[in-house]
Order: sequence, then structure tokens, then C-alpha cells
Amino acid sequence: MKTLVKVTRNYQVTIPAGIRERLGIKVGDLLSVEVDGDRIILKKVIQEIPMIRLGRELTIDDINRLIEEGLMRNVRGSD
Repeated sequence: MKTLVKVTRNYQVTIPAGIRERLGIKVGDLLSVEVDGDRIILKKVIQEIPMIRLGRELTIDDINRLIEEGLMRNVRGSD
């Protein structure tokens, strides 16, 4: 997929909706920026450990639930 985007006066570009949807990019996601010759490469950063912002202390039940969710992701990913 190739699309032209314009650089704003603040040196910002907007990632087109189709590309954002295809890659699952959401507001707040991190992207790595690399330069390869005359190309700028943006890559979605996949965080191994998701950040948790509950606004409160984690309980044992919270921790156990998060462990179970992580185990289930690994089981599904091993198919």
C-alpha cells in the first residue's frame, strides 16, 4: 500500500486511516522511526509487557487475572 502524505509546518505527518487500521495502530501507540538511506521507516512497537494504568494498587486477584491472560495469549499464539 503506497500513499502520499504531506509534512505539516510542525514536521508532522498523518498516517492514513487504511494503514492505521491494517496495522492496528491506535492513539497512544509507540512507533519506532528508522532511516534507511533516503527512506523513513515507521514500525509499530509491540510491547512485551502491557502497561497497566488502573489508578489504584493491584490486588492479588488483578495479578492472577493478568497472569492467566498472558498464559492464554501464549497458548493461542503457539498454534
